[in-house]
Amino acid sequence: MDRMRLRDLGITIGRFKTGKYNSITDIQGVKVGHVTLSHETDDGRKVQTGVTAILPHSDNIFQEKVVGNSYIINGFGKTVGTIQLQELGVIESPILLTNTFSVPAVWEGTIRYLLDQNPQIGTTTGTANVIVGECNDGYLNDIRGLHVKPEHAHQAIVSAASGIVEEGCVGAGTGMSCLGYKGGIGTSSRMADFGERQYTVGAFVLSNFGERKDLRIPGGGLLETEDREKMPDGSIMMILATDAPLNDRQLKRLAKRASFGLSRTGSYAAHGSGDIVIAFSTAHRIPHEWPSNQGTLSFNFLREDGRFISQLFEMSVDAVEEAIWNSICKATTTEGNHGRIREEIPYQIFAGPSS
Repeated sequence: MDRMRLRDLGITIGRFKTGKYNSITDIQGVKVGHVTLSHETDDGRKVQTGVTAILPHSDNIFQEKVVGNSYIINGFGKTVGTIQLQELGVIESPILLTNTFSVPAVWEGTIRYLLDQNPQIGTTTGTANVIVGECNDGYLNDIRGLHVKPEHAHQAIVSAASGIVEEGCVGAGTGMSCLGYKGGIGTSSRMADFGERQYTVGAFVLSNFGERKDLRIPGGGLLETEDREKMPDGSIMMILATDAPLNDRQLKRLAKRASFGLSRTGSYAAHGSGDIVIAFSTAHRIPHEWPSNQGTLSFNFLREDGRFISQLFEMSVDAVEEAIWNSICKATTTEGNHGRIREEIPYQIFAGPSS
């Protein structure tokens, strides 16, 4: 039997409606791809890991960049590419997620993808800024085995698709744990009217944080159940996408609000937790090569009159919270390295009518 999402259990979060897929892919053009590695090696080690790619659009992202920014809630992480993202405010590569020790391999696979698309990179136009985020899946995965290769990153990118997104134990989420249960990939979206326009916010998470004692049931309280063993503090990567016309400063403000959705689930951003947010808008594209006679670019951005921007903040908080719950609800019990087992969350703990 397929595992259910949070709304399948009769539980809704917030006052806004979702998009068609209740997913980051409700933002037109956004695609998601996974490569899942789940097997046992010849010498008995369990591989439970993978790669996930998020594409802001289907065209050449290096040539047609999108506005973006990032925000660090707690910096116990090994991401690459966020320094330049914060400095220049644009995203020019797919966003890749994987395990901590596989960041170099995934970076290489992504840069090779960009080099194939853009012969001028490294010759006539400088370099490219690849963004890779990570969480530590070493509790279940043979992380020392370095099983993720550059070709897996390339495969995740070229297989990315719109529509329904696989969640739970898939791609980068294959070996992740969350709040004492199996975690992984989750997504959700929110739509609302902004005057005569309608905009969407999509959240996408790689969840790998917290203990069972921290878990707060939606609409309820603490679970008050201890873990059988002490877990590492863990991490979470959160990606926010929107079709609302936001500039990079506004996107950083949006990214900050992901921390509220995260905290609702029970996280307090522990000492060893890497809690990192990347946000982008698909409303405008920034050309890599400007016309020689054009010194400036002019775009319209959402006005910050309080009501509209605050509404966008609220949508983001709700979408992040639900995406985290979807990452847990869709995950299945997984046996990992050293005989460790991370159990799927039992639906009976939820207060929904189907629980």
